[in-house]
Amino acid sequence: MIAGVFFIKQETIRENLRQNNIEIPFLTGPLKNGEAEPEEETPPPQPPEAPEELTLQSPPEKKDEPAPSKPEKTVPPAENTPAAKPAPARPAPVQQPQTAVRERTIYFTHVDNDGAILRSSAVRKIPVSDSPMLDTLKALLAGPSAEEKRRGIVSLVPEGSRILTLTVQGSTAYISFNDEFLFNTYGVEGYAAQLRQIVWTATEFPNVKDVQILIEGRRIDYLGEGIWIGSPVGRDNL
Repeated sequence: MIAGVFFIKQETIRENLRQNNIEIPFLTGPLKNGEAEPEEETPPPQPPEAPEELTLQSPPEKKDEPAPSKPEKTVPPAENTPAAKPAPARPAPVQQPQTAVRERTIYFTHVDNDGAILRSSAVRKIPVSDSPMLDTLKALLAGPSAEEKRRGIVSLVPEGSRILTLTVQGSTAYISFNDEFLFNTYGVEGYAAQLRQIVWTATEFPNVKDVQILIEGRRIDYLGEGIWIGSPVGRDNL
């Protein structure tokens, strides 16, 4: 019965629902075969969409990029390795002070073509020292140079002769030789020549006027055969 009343009154009910903005699907649609069907809402037609415009874009220009640099290899310091010590600074070369020298005249012997024994002088550069006479006489005992020998200059002081002591008292030089000074193979002229070489070289010093020859510190009268040395001998005696 209720269903029949509802069926008869459905139009009235449907109108009331529309006025009150209330929608019930099975009441608002048309009835088919005595049943209410919901109305299908048809969406309003949409205007056709405009086709998208395709814009061809050129690919961006590639800029020349620098080649990536290779990372530098770093070598880690070895463990427990002591730090390298800096190389010691080289000391500056020490300049040796120039030794002052003084020219001294020494005397040798020259034998001429006739066999005469002559006195011959030579100059030596002797370092300045506290014993200039001793240094000069040692240069005499060293003998002539190779160039002087080529010119016929010789020394008649016996080989092996050495000065033991040298002192100057007043104007006399006291020179003591070893025993080798006594042996000259050239005879009397050879003894005279060796004595002349010593006396003339020593008296080149202005404070010396004559020379007293000693052998092993003692005074003897003669050198060889007949050459007097028992007293000081000067240039005038030779």
